[in-house]
Amino acid sequence: MTADTRLTELGAVDEPAFSGLAERHRRELHVHCYRMLGSFEDAEDTVQETFLRAWRRRETFEGRSTFRAWLYRIATNACLDLLAKVRPEPATGGEALWLQPYPDRLLDELPAGGADEPETVAVARETIELAYLTAVQHLAPRPRAVLILRDVLGWPAKDVAELLGDSVNSVNSALQRARAGMREHLPAERQDWTGGEEDAGTRELVRRYTDASVATDIDGLAALLREDVRCSMPPTPGLHVGRDTVVNDWVESGFEGMREMRTVRTSVNRQPAVAFYLWRQAEGAYLPLTIDVLRITGGAIAEIVTFHNDQFPRLGLPESLPADSTGQSR
Repeated sequence: MTADTRLTELGAVDEPAFSGLAERHRRELHVHCYRMLGSFEDAEDTVQETFLRAWRRRETFEGRSTFRAWLYRIATNACLDLLAKVRPEPATGGEALWLQPYPDRLLDELPAGGADEPETVAVARETIELAYLTAVQHLAPRPRAVLILRDVLGWPAKDVAELLGDSVNSVNSALQRARAGMREHLPAERQDWTGGEEDAGTRELVRRYTDASVATDIDGLAALLREDVRCSMPPTPGLHVGRDTVVNDWVESGFEGMREMRTVRTSVNRQPAVAFYLWRQAEGAYLPLTIDVLRITGGAIAEIVTFHNDQFPRLGLPESLPADSTGQSR
């Protein structure tokens, strides 16, 4: 069997051949589930569930769509089933406590497909950024699915309606409500985002942020923040909004007393990120502390999302840095 053709034979293939067909789509299905769920771990489990369901139902595939589209249908329904079971309510209060970062090194595995068009590249980049993921989590599951299928994947309304068992009119209405919900929760300056590669100004700002953090220079850090900066640390509850509020939180948490940190520059969710390591005398090494993911607009830091050290292995970051380390970039 070749690619997504000759799928009338799907019910007759053995498990290794079926797995080979499905595995070609693993990364894009994982990203799709991640957009739906906001959690890297839940997305992994849901892709496995998708493949299991697909194998069990392989004889029901009628070839009216591509194998890829069929897998997306199963994956979307698996996400909706999980959301109904473990998250009866959407995110509230401007944060999604289950949000996890997605390493760019894995996003680079996505097939190019039709992504040569600049608009497609921008959409793909912007719909994986943390601000977008957080906003999506505020939508109820079915409107969320409609938005992602229509606006991110470009599915026709009739195909989405078939997947969800709704009418085209219902899907179009849900899409309009979902778009309105996204506008409510996305940053006001979102329309000005370029979705492009880091420029020299961004790299310099990240360098200054890194240097000021290692030096625990709160005044230096404050100078890099927008007045309306947002700061959160999933899964810890709490969203700090405003430069003074964020800085006061840093002071109260004892940030100025932290010494002997090293950093590794990385990128997640197509955003610049800095991983911090703290010196541990007992281990004689710098060990993982936190990862700050930055959203930069207008030459200043608009948002900092901080993740805990348990995310380091998934992001491909070193487990430790040696005593003579001066920090590094990736």
